[in-house]
Amino acid sequence: MSGASTAPRSVARGDLAAPAVAVTKHGVVEDVLGILTGTFLVSLGLFLLQDSGTVTGGTAGLALLLSYAVDLPFGVLFLAVNLPFFALAVRRKGWNFTVRTALSVGIVSLLASLHPAEITRLDVDPVYAALVGNLLAGVGLLVLFRHRSSLGGFNILALITQERFGLRAGYVQMVLDVVIVVASLTVVPPLKVPLSVAGAVVLNTVLALNHRPGRYTGS
Repeated sequence: MSGASTAPRSVARGDLAAPAVAVTKHGVVEDVLGILTGTFLVSLGLFLLQDSGTVTGGTAGLALLLSYAVDLPFGVLFLAVNLPFFALAVRRKGWNFTVRTALSVGIVSLLASLHPAEITRLDVDPVYAALVGNLLAGVGLLVLFRHRSSLGGFNILALITQERFGLRAGYVQMVLDVVIVVASLTVVPPLKVPLSVAGAVVLNTVLALNHRPGRYTGS
């Protein structure tokens, strides 16, 4: 008989054959809830980082760094630093990913002003705030990645590098984040820099351990 079979194919492993895992696509409701969840976690993590006076990596870290140096809201700076990367996202990742990313960046920018308005009294140890803030941001980014979105900037570069060269996005992001953390020496008090480094390691370890090529089959 001619024609392609729709039955799942097996993948040979030595003398055994393992059935291929079917790809399960997210529905619209799942994508919407996933993006809302991811952006909320990231924005709450960034709020804790601001409170601790530390920075993290990526364009979020760059926007935090700039917010310490200039008198502009974080949300405005976060949108501004991401704009140049949207052209790259369209070319390399397509309009679907770019629109989702632009939406995620916009939501995080809006939530950045919501948290300070709702959490008016906060007395958190800087070490706790830096580590937990980066943990929340890392989990939030992981959720966004799995719903074909990101927070732009370095996230886009890291995802493209992983897809084209097989390098884990978390490790690529970690290298790029070092640049941001080193740059923080010009603005952040020296004692906060090691704390920023530790936090960035936490964030990128979450991504490196959980966002590997071929591990996640949802799309």
